[in-house]
Amino acid sequence: MNRDLHDLRVNYTASELLEMNIDSDPMVQFAHWFKEYERAAAHEANTVCLSTYGNLGPSSRIVLLKSFDARGFVFYTNYESRKAKEAEASAKVGMLFFWPELERQLRVQGQIERIEESESDRYFNSRPFESRMGALASNQSKPIKDRAELEYTYAELTKEWEGKEVERPKNWGGYRVVPIQMEFWQGRASRLHDRIEYNKEGQAWKFQRLAP
Repeated sequence: MNRDLHDLRVNYTASELLEMNIDSDPMVQFAHWFKEYERAAAHEANTVCLSTYGNLGPSSRIVLLKSFDARGFVFYTNYESRKAKEAEASAKVGMLFFWPELERQLRVQGQIERIEESESDRYFNSRPFESRMGALASNQSKPIKDRAELEYTYAELTKEWEGKEVERPKNWGGYRVVPIQMEFWQGRASRLHDRIEYNKEGQAWKFQRLAP
């Protein structure tokens, strides 16, 4: 089945990204954009595409951003998952935020590191009981026989831990992506998009405009 997609196009006119209006710190600029997207989107504004590199080449998946500050972006996963193993092997990852309601995207490249265990503990303990059981039940990225096996394991663990304090499994926790390059993209009319790229130079950030 062939389908011609040549005529699928949008002329972006929602906003602009000019040097006179951006912050010199890309994490501050990100905070501004994220707040605007929360107001515009509402549904899981914290979704982000995380890219790693493994034996088969690049691999991407959607994860949930759980916090960010001047140090970088934090998400949580199983340390034995494919994404974690690939990320730790190269120590570098990419992230892509796509915000279609605002005709924006943000590309991040950076170093990855595990966060402090105490920080992972705090987040794990804040999760609903069902989510904590899910982390215990799933050997993420490992082959399993079928869905029934997963649901049986989940049910047995739920009975075992019901009414008890659930400890964070040692193979589950958080990572921080420490950015070294961030590119803010704002769609513009006639495909003359705004692209502002920040690069880390020592402890300072420098930005420049890129051709669309």
